[in-house]
Amino acid sequence: MEKLDNIEYYAKEYGQKLIDFLPNLVAAIAILVIGWWIAKIIVRYVKKFFQKKSYDPALENFIVNILGWALKILVFITAITQLGIETTSLVAIIGAAGLAIGLALQGSLANFAGGVLIIILKPFKIGDWIEAQGVSGSVKEISIFYTHINTFGNQLAVIPNGQLSNDNIINYTVEGKRKDAITIGISYDANIKEAKDILLNLMKEQEGIHKDPEPQVVVTELADNSVNLSLRFWASNDEFWGCHWYTIEEAKRRLDAAGIGIPYPQRDVHIIKD
Repeated sequence: MEKLDNIEYYAKEYGQKLIDFLPNLVAAIAILVIGWWIAKIIVRYVKKFFQKKSYDPALENFIVNILGWALKILVFITAITQLGIETTSLVAIIGAAGLAIGLALQGSLANFAGGVLIIILKPFKIGDWIEAQGVSGSVKEISIFYTHINTFGNQLAVIPNGQLSNDNIINYTVEGKRKDAITIGISYDANIKEAKDILLNLMKEQEGIHKDPEPQVVVTELADNSVNLSLRFWASNDEFWGCHWYTIEEAKRRLDAAGIGIPYPQRDVHIIKD
């Protein structure tokens, strides 16, 4: 009988506490649902704002991600305080949890810091062709923690921002033009001046090759089997590879037509009879 009385007592006491707590719980859930919905609307509005302006897409993506997380955390804290948890206690708990998470995720924090440095210093931007960490390709996306690169073979390379911000980066796009240096060997019996004139005219005829600075043909090496000539010219990024491939193919055709051979490695074998 005494046990039944205790059960009734506790059921009545805690039932009343649950009834008193229910409005706060409903309010917290409402704040969480409505708050996250409003946060999504704000993020969507900010995205539309950036789309109307000519901001850097990487900066846009970075700010939108940070804003989204900040708003969600704010809504979560507001909902928790509605349940009666003191703000000071909550801040202490979050601080301790943040320290523990920070120690456990040092690599991620380094990637975050690297992402901030990339956004601020702008060593490259979306669409640039870069070479870093043994990968070459076009920058597709710069997120908070990683940079996404499309390689020449259309593979997606994901590089941590921490490593990327602390390593050498070659940006092939930022200057708007590139200098090429194509090496072509001719035989020692060939007329060097004639070969240089043929190759120089080949480069001057191409519209994609800049006239200032002028293209050059120079002798760079007297190699074992050939006299090496270097064809040097400037071209815009859009025209560079077309000029590069055409120059190599057409140089071979014109040198052959002029009777100037492009030698290949060879060896003289002397047979000594006893």
